[in-house]
Amino acid sequence: MTLTDLNNQTAEQANHTFIQCCTSSTWVKAMVAARPFSDEIAVAKQADLAWQELEEADYLEAFEGHPKIGDVSSLRAKYANTKELAGNEQGLVKEANDDVLEVLSLGNSDYQEKFGFIFIVCATGKSAQEMSDLLQARLPNNKAQELINAAEEQRKIFQLRINKAFAAG
Repeated sequence: MTLTDLNNQTAEQANHTFIQCCTSSTWVKAMVAARPFSDEIAVAKQADLAWQELEEADYLEAFEGHPKIGDVSSLRAKYANTKELAGNEQGLVKEANDDVLEVLSLGNSDYQEKFGFIFIVCATGKSAQEMSDLLQARLPNNKAQELINAAEEQRKIFQLRINKAFAAG
C-alpha cells in the first residue's frame, strides 16, 4: 500500500487497514480520523501519539487481538482479524521442542491468571526459548508494571505492522 492509497481509502477501508495493525477500536478510530498523512513517518508518529492517549481498557482490547504465544489453536482464531500483516510473527515458535512449548504454555497460563491479560511480546525474530525466558522474567512484576511492558510490546508490534503495510505497497 502507498501513502496515497491510505489517505484515499474510505473510513471503512482505513478502519480495516488499521485494525490489521492493532485491535484497539479507540486507536483505530484515532488513526482513521488523523488522515491524511504527509508521509510514512507521520503515520508512525501518529500511531504512537494515539497509543499514548489510550486508557487501560483500550490496551486490554488491543491485547485481546493477540493469540497466546505458542498456542496454535489460539493463533488460528485470533489471527483471523490481523492475518494480513501479522503473518509469521511467531514463526520461530514452530521450531521449538515440546519441552520449551510446555514451559511457554504453562507460563502463559500463570501470566494470564496473575495479570488478567495474555503475555504480549514482540515475537518477531525471537525463538520460543527467548520468549519463554522473557515471560519468566516478567512474571514477578506487578500488574501496573506489566501493563506498561505489554503496552510497549504492543506498540512495537503495531509499528512493525505499519512498516509491513507500506513495504507491501
